[in-house]
Amino acid sequence: MEKIIGFIGAGNMGQAIAGGIVSSGIVKSENIIFSDVSEDNLKKAYQKYGVKTSNSNVLVASMSDFLILSVKPQIYEKVIKEVREYIKPDTVIITIAAGITLEKLKNMFEKPMKIVRTMPNTPAMVKEGMTAVIPNEFVTQDELESVIKILESFGKAEVIDESLIDSVIAVSGSSPAYIYMLIEAMGDAAVAGGMAREKAYKFAAQAVLGSAKMVLETGIHPGELKDMVCSPGGTTIEAVASLEENGFRSSIIKAMKVCENKSKEMSK
Repeated sequence: MEKIIGFIGAGNMGQAIAGGIVSSGIVKSENIIFSDVSEDNLKKAYQKYGVKTSNSNVLVASMSDFLILSVKPQIYEKVIKEVREYIKPDTVIITIAAGITLEKLKNMFEKPMKIVRTMPNTPAMVKEGMTAVIPNEFVTQDELESVIKILESFGKAEVIDESLIDSVIAVSGSSPAYIYMLIEAMGDAAVAGGMAREKAYKFAAQAVLGSAKMVLETGIHPGELKDMVCSPGGTTIEAVASLEENGFRSSIIKAMKVCENKSKEMSK
């Protein structure tokens, strides 16, 4: 892909995306350019990936074939107002902000633009991200495929209907926080049992990683995989019974619904 990929915003997520792009070889590092108000962020991006940097959003916007807006949602409108007149007609805009709908983006740009709304998550930093992809009506199939190729350089990507975005935020965008809490709690319990904390977190995290991989690679229903671990009269079924008694699954479902509702509020 001999295209220029520009980033406005060189924070953690922007750099994670760039890292995936560079390591996958989709484009050369010299074809990636960042702008940011933070000289420190730009320096880190250059040192990590050898990308070009600039303190001018307008310059990056004018050069890019794919322009990724990796800034906080609250400054989207300000940034778009600054650069919208300098973006090339065929440039594809990629957004990663929660609560900024395609309709809102259309109003911010004040003219037809090729826009792909996405919702990645923080595991993109270790190339295990999950990204929802929502193109608007001006994005061609070839352009969409190119965007998906970019997004899959740091994990997996799926095209969804925008009506599902709030569920996506609950099930993948915010869910790493739930998993970190689970790993921390498992680690605490192992420490209480006498294990060193560093080893406890390693055992817990690897168990979560392996379990997730089994779901993805075997195609077996999670409930069936759970049953495979639960021997009659054994230790696991006792633990599962205790989790059920304490509302493990219902608390997760409730938390995700709260997250989904908050996402809906932010989109209004």
